[in-house]
Amino acid sequence: MASVTVINHPLVQHKLTIMRDRHTSTAGFRQLLREIATLLCYEVTRDLEMTTTTIETPLAEMKAPTLAGKKLVFASVLRAGNGLLEGMLDLVPAARVAHVGLYRDPKTLQAVEYYFKAPDDLDERLTIVVDPMLATANSAIAAVDRLQERGAKDIRFVCLLAAPEGIDKFHGTHPDVPIFTASVDKYLNDKGYIVPGLGDAGDRMYGTK
Repeated sequence: MASVTVINHPLVQHKLTIMRDRHTSTAGFRQLLREIATLLCYEVTRDLEMTTTTIETPLAEMKAPTLAGKKLVFASVLRAGNGLLEGMLDLVPAARVAHVGLYRDPKTLQAVEYYFKAPDDLDERLTIVVDPMLATANSAIAAVDRLQERGAKDIRFVCLLAAPEGIDKFHGTHPDVPIFTASVDKYLNDKGYIVPGLGDAGDRMYGTK
């Protein structure tokens, strides 16, 4: 699919299989999500701009590669996004963090915002939106809309699972925002859940229903 990168690394796919299993514990699910997030982070940051700096090793002076420009922003779609956020911060601990609080109305499936906090200079930074599930895409679209209102221009979306319906709807509204995911599953059921999926990511992370 255009603008969709499926990260099919064997470690990602193996860990995802364990997460899908209904018998995986809350602690196990949470740890695996954090581990997969670190692996996904490698792919979504693969083309970051680089520059060089002069350093001294114990043996010699050299020009060495380093990241250029301002630090990244990870934008977590609460609450489940925090599971991916923690793993990405393990890899990029200096990144700035935005939080977009959204919940899905159980009747309309529309996203309802209850919280938003982000750095002021989003227009100068790459913003990576993280949410485990791209299902109806309503929350993903609302999050990107809100970040763009605050000035974000360079945005990428990272999820664990995506539904074809969600991808189509998301790119119908934000065709310029690439999606990075570990799997594109079969379809959405009538309750807006991804099938075969892994259930509700937030509930499985936190042991709630």
